[in-house]
Amino acid sequence: MTQNKKALMVVHQPRSSTGDVGLKLIERGYDLDVRRPVMGEKLPKTMNDHDLAVIYGGPPSANDNLDYIKYEIDWISTVLGSDKPFLGICLGAQMLAKNLGGTVQRAKDHLFEIGFYDVKPAGDGHKIFQSQKTFFQWHKEGFTVPSSCQVFAHGETFPQQAFRYKNAVGIQFHPEVNLKMHLRWLYFAGYMLREKGAQNRQQQMSLRLSHGKKINMWLDSFLDNYLLRDHK
Repeated sequence: MTQNKKALMVVHQPRSSTGDVGLKLIERGYDLDVRRPVMGEKLPKTMNDHDLAVIYGGPPSANDNLDYIKYEIDWISTVLGSDKPFLGICLGAQMLAKNLGGTVQRAKDHLFEIGFYDVKPAGDGHKIFQSQKTFFQWHKEGFTVPSSCQVFAHGETFPQQAFRYKNAVGIQFHPEVNLKMHLRWLYFAGYMLREKGAQNRQQQMSLRLSHGKKINMWLDSFLDNYLLRDHK
């Protein structure tokens, strides 16, 4: 009997969902090992028992002086040294940038990106984003990565939206957020829609209707043809 591959999924709230990324990894034969360092749970000292790692977004900043934030940023070196795929989403991407010597900061005009926004492909991104360039976002900070990284998507408010470093990929947007998660975020964090640059509920639901299915299909292609391509 063939043993399933195992994916380490790092989330930042007690009831966080692994969303469509988790669902698609299960479809591809992965078992999910969900860890929450914010609640004191430890991350593995090696990647010997895992085939992939994902660090998700969350309310804190990668700049926060919190033990678990620093712990996760430092731990990323473990997966970078393993040559196994790593995906950082939003906060996870910002943590990856910090680990590599980059920075995390607000937009100059303190705009937020909450809703659906376009990315501008660069390099490999012209192929990766050929079929879809509009993605769901929910953040007030962005990353600036060192020259050792390959940036493959830019944005208007936050100049860098996606990058690769060896076996690791960081994306600022949220392809894992499906309709159910999106509604939950709007309910529990709806107060953030008052922030400068945020789209209102009606705009977001209209754009979800237009782009939700296409983002889901994009995620399949991204996983199969980019993130997991050499690790099947």
